[in-house]
Amino acid sequence: MLRTSLCDLLNIEVPIICAPMGPNITSVELAAAVSDAGGLGIISFGGYPPPLLRQEIGRLRSLTDKPFGVNLLLEFPIEEHVNVCVDERVPVLSFFWGDPSPYLERAHAAGIKVMDQVGSVEAAERSVRAGVDVIIAQGVEAGGHIAGQVSTMVLVPRIVDAISPVPVAAAGGIADARGVVAALALGAEGVVLGTRFLATPEAAAHPVYKQAVLDATEEETVRTTLFGYGWPNAPHRALRTAFVNEWLKDEARGSEQRSDEPVIGETVFGGQRIPLLRFMGFPPSLEATGDIVSMGLLAGQSVGLVREIKPAALIVRELVEGARQIIEHRLSKNVEDFPSA
Repeated sequence: MLRTSLCDLLNIEVPIICAPMGPNITSVELAAAVSDAGGLGIISFGGYPPPLLRQEIGRLRSLTDKPFGVNLLLEFPIEEHVNVCVDERVPVLSFFWGDPSPYLERAHAAGIKVMDQVGSVEAAERSVRAGVDVIIAQGVEAGGHIAGQVSTMVLVPRIVDAISPVPVAAAGGIADARGVVAALALGAEGVVLGTRFLATPEAAAHPVYKQAVLDATEEETVRTTLFGYGWPNAPHRALRTAFVNEWLKDEARGSEQRSDEPVIGETVFGGQRIPLLRFMGFPPSLEATGDIVSMGLLAGQSVGLVREIKPAALIVRELVEGARQIIEHRLSKNVEDFPSA
């Protein structure tokens, strides 16, 4: 077993967290599978109106009796969504892209643990001063929206040093047991994986999207603002598809939110079927139709390590067992007592 202080804090068995890939790529089925396997599954609020978010929380609870989390984006109005999470007493409330301090008192009063994902030491220190329980240090290698510009290898120990003893979970570039061990060596108490969990039967990503993740290498992603319709000028990492390569030279166009952008398909957002305009920041889910390869196939550089679709529970077990094997066998062989003078 692989257990850290993060496990004790969140009442989970292993320090593996499934990222809340939105709007609904991390399905309740995926979150439940990770939680049932001993980790922590986190769903996005998915653009749901508050009553529908409450239903999704109930559906998740029907699939697992283990701890889980709900992620909210501070860039958008979330007051009522926070109220739902507090009313439902979700075990973990996760925030990203802003200052979570206005919501901490209510969450803690309901017995909810609070996580905040950050991309800098300054943001981590701000959140810890406010009382956040766990910091997710997101390196620039990560897929989806990216808060900073520093690599995981540098960012994690910097944040660990700055906010200890508050636990840190590492995110960005981690897809196998070697990444888990590396994160622990950097001082993290857990890891957050998104791209690896995309390639699971439980993930609600479109099959074309999943196959693109399997086919891509670590050099075939880009940090861009191209898919900025709906969330302008917010950097994110996506696969370098033919569409992306065509438009990168004019990526600012993606944040102009022009009403005359052509419709390239449809998807479901907030429980409603909506048209997808070009450059909209919605990675294609199972419900998406149309020109899938011209949509934002969000993924991190760890795609180079993802080569097959596996059940989420199996991925969790392989991460934990693989990390244990590395620590107990491979690394122990490299350690010798330093000779005394």
